[in-house]
Amino acid sequence: MNDSVQLKLSFALSLAIFVVAIVAGVFSFLSAFNEAHELQDDVLRQVAQLMNSRLLSPTLPTTDARLADADEESRVIVQRLGEADPSATSVDAGGTLSLPTTLADGLQTLDVGGENFRVLVKTTAAGERIAVAQESEFRNEIAHDGALRTVMPFLILVPVLLLIVANLVRKMFRPIAALSRAIDQRAEQELHPVDDRHFPVEVRPFAVAINRLLARVGQSMESQRRFVADAAHELRSPLTALSLQAERLAEAEMSGLARERLTVLRRGIERDRSLLDQLLTLARVRSAADLPQSPVSVQRIYRRVLEDLMPLAGAKHIDIGVEGTEDAKVRVSEFDMIAVVKNLVDNAIRYTPEGGRVDLSVRVSEGSVELCIRDNGPGIPLAERERVFDPFYRALGSEQIGSGLGLSIVQTIAHRIGAEIRLDFTDESRQTGLSAVVIVPTR
Repeated sequence: MNDSVQLKLSFALSLAIFVVAIVAGVFSFLSAFNEAHELQDDVLRQVAQLMNSRLLSPTLPTTDARLADADEESRVIVQRLGEADPSATSVDAGGTLSLPTTLADGLQTLDVGGENFRVLVKTTAAGERIAVAQESEFRNEIAHDGALRTVMPFLILVPVLLLIVANLVRKMFRPIAALSRAIDQRAEQELHPVDDRHFPVEVRPFAVAINRLLARVGQSMESQRRFVADAAHELRSPLTALSLQAERLAEAEMSGLARERLTVLRRGIERDRSLLDQLLTLARVRSAADLPQSPVSVQRIYRRVLEDLMPLAGAKHIDIGVEGTEDAKVRVSEFDMIAVVKNLVDNAIRYTPEGGRVDLSVRVSEGSVELCIRDNGPGIPLAERERVFDPFYRALGSEQIGSGLGLSIVQTIAHRIGAEIRLDFTDESRQTGLSAVVIVPTR
């Protein structure tokens, strides 16, 4: 709670509403309670005024059946001072109050026979002193009920108001939650600015700052990609020249030792050229590109890759081909798909022992297309399957020549097009061979 502005605001507003409601409720209750007593005192005054005007005349009480059925607590007792008879009917049965004749005129609360009464003593124009009384317990009950009805709306509406406040605060913080979800769900290449037009004024500077940060990050990544691409281009020309010179030198007469060293040199030059090609490919695939409008055939991608890599497979006498004739089309850049399949097949050929087998297949499932490249090589241990996607990482003990960028390129393209890569053993029982499945969602 200490770290949540939303909870802090909701708690503060709820506490303020609760305190104000309690103060207002207590004030309303006391005001209504006192007002009810004032009205009841006015009733006593009005009865006394009627007596003064001789419109009413106090008479001795009666104990007939009608009085027995009446509510003795709600009755107003009117009597002359000093007319109470100790042997007369009791107060609860409708009798008079035993009041002293020395009472002063005005309103007062007296204890008569163990019960409290509100008594108004008045001297009439004829010189008579009369007392108008009512039981205090009944008066307090009426006043309490009236005051409670006054406070009842507070008791009902305050919980509703607290719920409304909590809901309003939650809705006010929805733009911030939406902004965090939108940024969190972005891929690493999605650095376009956030639309801050629909944000509140207080949140808009935060969104503007995020946009500026995204712009700076985008510029930094673009500079890095440009540097890698430029460096690779600049190095490609001298390496090409060195390769040509090495080929010409191979045609010359030389000793066996010199030719052996020339062969090692040519392999190193070829390895560097392959590394530069991979760097250029990695820089290109990390650049954001729009999805193509026309679908690409998977079988066509397979044929183009096999045309390029068939010499490499033939040199190791590897049986390579496409299983089945099923085809599928995906809305992905042809360059991206060729790069993915070519790197996976190239790895399969390089790590499969001589005379091995590499199979390519495609399968269409609900909502996706699966491209599978399987080999009978050593496979990738479970402990290394996460690290093989890191740039320049190569498995320990590997004697194959490579740059360690192939699977990194595959993963980069997969993240950009929303595909998933699954690595598994071809033979689960022996834990050998590699099965690389690229799951491309259909759009």
